[in-house]
Amino acid sequence: MANAASMREEAETIAVKALGFVAADPELLPRFLAITGIDAQSIRKAAAEPGFLAGVLQFILAHEPTLLRFAEETGTPPAAVGKALRALPLGNDDHERST
Repeated sequence: MANAASMREEAETIAVKALGFVAADPELLPRFLAITGIDAQSIRKAAAEPGFLAGVLQFILAHEPTLLRFAEETGTPPAAVGKALRALPLGNDDHERST
């Protein structure tokens, strides 16, 4: 059980780095806000919602040049981003969803 908690903590760390990366980029931030429908003033509140951090990683993963730039700038292996996504709530169909 501690391993799952550790994996989730690591995944959240990567997602928070990804959010900072998006927020600091004058081209990515408006695109992210438009896709998510969130306004800039609501990001902190939205970040507390289940699935938000997974959504940030999905945004990074959806565009390979963005993924590679994020990986290079943060020292995060590209494969770690997909692994982190799967460790977060709503990161895949089997994680914390009711049917």
